[in-house]
Amino acid sequence: MKQVRKRKGKVYLVGAGPGDVGLITLRGVELLKAADCVIYDRLVNPAVLRYVREEAEIIYTPKRTGAETFKQERINELLVQKAAEVETVVRLKGGDPCIFGRGTEEAAALAEAGVDFEIVPGITAGIAAAEYAGIILSDRRYSSQVVFVTGREAEDKGQSGIDWKWLAKFDGTIVFYMGVGNLGFIAERLIENGMSEDKPAAVISEATLPSQKVVRSSLEALPGESRAAGIQPPAIIIIGEAARGDLRLDWFESKALFGQRIVVTRDGTGNLDFAAKINKRGGAAVCFETIFIKPSTSSSQFLKAVSQLSEYDWIVFTSAKGVRIFFDWLCSLGKDGRVFGSARMAVIGNRTAEKLAEFGIKADFVPGSFTSSQLGKGLLGFANREGRKMLLLRSEQASAELAEILQKGGAEVTETSVYTVEPRRSDADSLKDKIKSNEIDWVTFASPSSVRSFFDQVDKDLIDSSEVKVASIGPVTSGQLKTLGVKVDLEASVHNIEGLLEGIESFVKPDGVSK
Repeated sequence: MKQVRKRKGKVYLVGAGPGDVGLITLRGVELLKAADCVIYDRLVNPAVLRYVREEAEIIYTPKRTGAETFKQERINELLVQKAAEVETVVRLKGGDPCIFGRGTEEAAALAEAGVDFEIVPGITAGIAAAEYAGIILSDRRYSSQVVFVTGREAEDKGQSGIDWKWLAKFDGTIVFYMGVGNLGFIAERLIENGMSEDKPAAVISEATLPSQKVVRSSLEALPGESRAAGIQPPAIIIIGEAARGDLRLDWFESKALFGQRIVVTRDGTGNLDFAAKINKRGGAAVCFETIFIKPSTSSSQFLKAVSQLSEYDWIVFTSAKGVRIFFDWLCSLGKDGRVFGSARMAVIGNRTAEKLAEFGIKADFVPGSFTSSQLGKGLLGFANREGRKMLLLRSEQASAELAEILQKGGAEVTETSVYTVEPRRSDADSLKDKIKSNEIDWVTFASPSSVRSFFDQVDKDLIDSSEVKVASIGPVTSGQLKTLGVKVDLEASVHNIEGLLEGIESFVKPDGVSK
């Protein structure tokens, strides 16, 4: 009789999808947010861990040779152990947990130990790889059936479970998982059993990621062409008429920034936001945190300045960060936008206006060009009177330009910092190695403080001697780069993150090669 332990926690076997973070299910995200412990494998994109709470335990369990490898039996034991310690355990697996993912063994081990569990399906790599390569696995014109096959059977299995004779005559689409290392063997067995050497075939590596590679060929030539292209696992092999594909359907690699590797150098939250926009355009974001945003809302200067908000004619925000931090402080007091009374609102750009709108307040003035100079000059013209009382809520590191312009125009200006920017050190050695090995195409900068912190950690000579291009959000940031002797390859015409990305897009040719 099996030993049934006292139940405490529950284990969720969750499919994380094939690579693109956006392909995890809503249920998967919900469970990651609630997890006390997350156990994830090598095929999971680590970026998905951003949904996990800071206090949760995260355990990496790679199943490869080497000092840090985990045997399946050890993983099974770990799942049972953690279920006895905490309430919610998420076992995060690449693709779908049960399609060639050994989810069956893990579920069986949990059942044997009397542990409650749930299986949360994920998008399997075979489907995602094909569709991200513009290959349609089933189409009534050429394929009414699809079969999934493992390209690597269990070593202790003995006799093969693959019917090569049947497979060679299969009239449909064949999808091989984990078969890159055996690609030559797979092609040989199929041809030996009667499949045409000219049968269309394709291999897709790093599917759904900006580093995705696709090789299309005949079955006979595919092994050699895959080696020549440097195809490495993980990869999916597709054989059949479907593999011929229709290049018009190759939507993913047609994205404007596909294959472009872009370093983002903002604070942690800003980097995540920027990275999401890059990934949406098909690029690969490399996050390198250079600054830390620290609220100044407890300072006596701030508290004095905002003690009589309703007495100001204009409240001026110069960044979305400032808006968010100010309203976080306001909400902590149990108050809302009514504290502004009849004061009107001015912001430096659309992004700041959008953030303000999230709190139910519409900006009264947004300049056409998103600079301090244009904000000051435009606001004076818009206000159209001297002696207007204005409160500037901004970064402690902001330049004096805006206040000077307003004061010269006759405004009565009070300014206070809502936040200060402090330098943050990141893993510079890893980034330097990527630059040296030509794995980075762009380094982007959105503020002078990020520029200073970045080049305090990375020698400008390394950038100068590499093929990396430098992109700046606007003239103030470009000025800081030039002061340090850094060449600016691109300055955004519209001085916000969207403008910066549009500038990079216009710089890049449709085939992904820079001008």
